This record gives sequence, structure tokens and C-alpha cells, in this order.
Amino acid sequence: MSEKKMTSSRRHHLKSLLLSIAKTLQEKEAAQAIVDKENYMAENCPPLSMPSSTAELQELCKKLHHQIDTVDEERYDLQGKVSKGDKEIEDLKIKVVDLIGKFKKPALKKVRMSADQMLGALLGSKHKVSLDLRANLKQVKKEVKEETTDVGDWRKNVEDKAGMGGRKKMFEGDA
Repeated sequence: MSEKKMTSSRRHHLKSLLLSIAKTLQEKEAAQAIVDKENYMAENCPPLSMPSSTAELQELCKKLHHQIDTVDEERYDLQGKVSKGDKEIEDLKIKVVDLIGKFKKPALKKVRMSADQMLGALLGSKHKVSLDLRANLKQVKKEVKEETTDVGDWRKNVEDKAGMGGRKKMFEGDA
């Protein structure tokens, strides 16, 4: 199953096709965003009609100030929610780091297990062949070294070598 490599001309052709498709999609998204913005502005911001008298102009200014205040309150509330969420995220990150740092790995216990039991635990019910590791070992016969040392009377050996390189006997005879 060897995979055939794509030729460079084919690869470049496919890449250019992908880029052209992406470009058209991006242009469509930009056009849709402009349409959505116009629809939103028409819905939420009706066209402004400029009144001719001062009283009507003052009333319009009061109305605009009131709308600005309500929008500013909403912005402030949303900003508070976002900052609270960011703080919670930071606290949770700190807790995660603390938990990782404080976690102690438990001491593992030694378990005596035969090779068959180990393969059974690893492979589950798939393992049916028993494995006797000792059957595959090479038999080696031990060579017995027999060293025979002649052990004589140790007292005789000590008297012979006692004092002045074995000359002690010469002086004992003179005295």
C-alpha cells in the first residue's frame, strides 16, 4: 500500500482552487456583514428628523441623553460580568496549578505476578497461550573445581619458621 505522491503542478493547482474558493467565501461574508449592519441600524436607530423649533430640539436632546445613559448602563453591566468571568477563570487556573503542584504520586506496591498472569492482565481474554520462560532457557552444567591441598601439622610449620628466619633452633641448642 504505497501512497502515490502528488505532483507539484497538481498540488499547486489544488492550492489555487482552494484559495479562490476561500476568497469568494470571504467576499460573501463581507457582503453579508454589510447587509446585517444596515438591517440592525435600520431596526435600532431610526433616521433622525431634525426639528425646527428649539423646544422640540431640547426634547430630542433629552431623549438622546436618556438613550445614551441606558446604553452606557448596559455596557457597564456587561463589562462587570466580563471582568467577573475573567477573575473566576484566573482563580480556577491558579487552583489547577496548585492542585498539580500538591498532588503526590502514591507509592506503588510490588506485585508478584507470573508471566502468564501478566499477559492475561494486559491482553485480557485474548491471551490463551501459556508462556513458560524457563523452558526456553539453555541448560548449563556446572563445572566442579576440586582443589586438594595437603594440610600438615600446623605446629611443626610454626616452629620451623619461628624467629630470625628459622635460626632460632641454633641459639636454643647453645643455651
